[in-house]
Amino acid sequence: MRPRFEGKVLLITGATGIGAAAARLAAAEGARVVVAGLPVESPEIRAGERVECFYCDLTQAPEAEAAAARCVERFGRLDGLFNVAGISGRRFGDGPVHECTEEGWDAVMAANVKTMFLTSRAAIRRMLDLPGPLRGAIVNMASVLAESPEPRHFATHAYAASKGAVIALTRAMAAYYAPRGIRVNAVAPGLARTPMSRRAQQDAEILGYVRSKQPLAGGLLEPEEAARAALFLLSDEARYITGEILGVDAGWTVTSV
Repeated sequence: MRPRFEGKVLLITGATGIGAAAARLAAAEGARVVVAGLPVESPEIRAGERVECFYCDLTQAPEAEAAAARCVERFGRLDGLFNVAGISGRRFGDGPVHECTEEGWDAVMAANVKTMFLTSRAAIRRMLDLPGPLRGAIVNMASVLAESPEPRHFATHAYAASKGAVIALTRAMAAYYAPRGIRVNAVAPGLARTPMSRRAQQDAEILGYVRSKQPLAGGLLEPEEAARAALFLLSDEARYITGEILGVDAGWTVTSV
């Protein structure tokens, strides 16, 4: 059977967690992958013939452009973008609105929304140069918290707002670029076992809550679960799917705890 991504070039932002899992899986399925962002020194990714790490600050427009350009320079084209890079801004002061700091708000919006905008802009400029009718695909990283908030353990309002912006921009881009042959979707994971969720992983009360809230997983999701969903949306198997927000939450949104 022909590998699903044979001949395809993917740009993935974020070198740990779900981004790293997506890079490994995509390379195993035949893709050439450029992993861009901070940090790129990740034990989760082994650079080699199919995976290249590109150090850059994706909140800066020239560096986002350079990441997309690197795909074309290194592998000749850019077929898919998975926007994973982002942060939880708790350490910067994210929290409930009446407590959230401006630093926290700005840091989260820059890392979670601005990077997606800049990298998508750079990728689309290159995808439009590909022959049609289907020119490329983008998958953005949303979150279950954008549309299913949890006030006790995850009252980080800048983060939730940033992921709401991800969803809105995903749908707006999907509508605009569909006639141009570019698909845009998003995945909205529940709580996954990634470096960003380390605080939750060390909190027995939160872990107990998540075991009930994500009953299909019986706890935290593994990064590969969200990565597989994203790769499906990037693949030709989803060639007629655009504007969708695919929940990968093990039952979070339909479970009352």
